[in-house]
Amino acid sequence: MPPFRNLVSDSTLVQETIDLLRDCGGRAAATDIADSVFKISHLDAELATLLVADLVRDDYRFKVFDGQTVELMTTNVETQPLEELEFVVVDVEATGAKTPPNRLIELGAYRIRQGRIVDEFVTLVNPELPIPRFVASLTGINNEMVKSAPMFAEVAPKWLEFVSDAVLVAHNAPFDTSFLNHEISRVYPGHRMVNSHICTVKLSRRALPGLANYRLDTIANHFSIDIFNRHRAGSDALATAHIFIRLLAKLNEHGVRDLASARTFRTIDETQVVLPLAPVF
Repeated sequence: MPPFRNLVSDSTLVQETIDLLRDCGGRAAATDIADSVFKISHLDAELATLLVADLVRDDYRFKVFDGQTVELMTTNVETQPLEELEFVVVDVEATGAKTPPNRLIELGAYRIRQGRIVDEFVTLVNPELPIPRFVASLTGINNEMVKSAPMFAEVAPKWLEFVSDAVLVAHNAPFDTSFLNHEISRVYPGHRMVNSHICTVKLSRRALPGLANYRLDTIANHFSIDIFNRHRAGSDALATAHIFIRLLAKLNEHGVRDLASARTFRTIDETQVVLPLAPVF
């Protein structure tokens, strides 16, 4: 397995191990993990350690101490200052709305550091299947354009290196992250990206109450941001990046300093505030 820190096992056993370690304050004996996760009681400490070590092999979130104690090494990105985090704003175009059987045809992303765009990653992707006429009409991406484009297996290592440990940002993040993880699982079976993500649709609804809707075009228009080539991954990702920078500035104005607070922040819509009735004399 290539040494990508943001690529982790999608195993339910790994997640159960993480949950157990969190419940135990971040550290537990391998025998306890074998008992709780693998349902093997009274296992020899050496065998338990070998079993657990094989489960968490190549996963930077775990470390084995003293030959038999496992510790959770994750940094809580949710409580880190926003100004110290790096964000990768991503958008994807695909042959259809659901996975499977649909595949990516374009991937666009921009890295944000300290409120500025500092890098980009934009590429067409050969989906290895025909692009439907509706999608070609919507995106402007046709079969001829992707015929010589790299397949996702060629894109995946560069993508994982580009993202690194950044927080992913997308407009309707569940859609983009599910497609990315579906493609990644095809290249690295049983694995997914571990990066935290935040959705600009949800954030905008809380930070910008009162808009007619929260489509990308509407929010971009609210901030006077141009989208030069709608429904192309690079252009949509760039617009989303500029929107996110504006939202970060708004969060800062309201004293929001970390990702956990950003997820729950809500601007009060003054038009919906109910004032107390004046006393009647």
